Amino acid sequence: MSIGDAMSQFRSEVDAAVARGSRAAGEARARSAATRGQTRELVTKVRARQERPQPSDLTSPGLRRAATSFRSDEGLPVDRLPEGTELLAPIGSTTPSAPKPPAPGVRRPRPSDDDEDFSQEGIMFRG
Repeated sequence: MSIGDAMSQFRSEVDAAVARGSRAAGEARARSAATRGQTRELVTKVRARQERPQPSDLTSPGLRRAATSFRSDEGLPVDRLPEGTELLAPIGSTTPSAPKPPAPGVRRPRPSDDDEDFSQEGIMFRG
């Protein structure tokens, strides 16, 4: 096999790999968008009290705190959602809390991209 043939084969394999990667990324984006849409729809129904969650559907308070902390640390919006007891209350016994504006987040500064020493903890773990 000549060098030219080897280069042609290499380019062909790289092109095929890039095409597979692009296709997989597109499928992942589509699944993610569908899941986000279903989640938004469910949240709207629960807030409007058209749907009632089961106790097993609720997120534990510790996990809620961890998620809120992560989103705040990353500068992402944090919705103030009703507690599980309010969501489990019989329909009509309580009024759902109005959605509050998301809490503002403060994004931590990122380490410089110029530093390629990946042994540093600040680069390995965002904090």
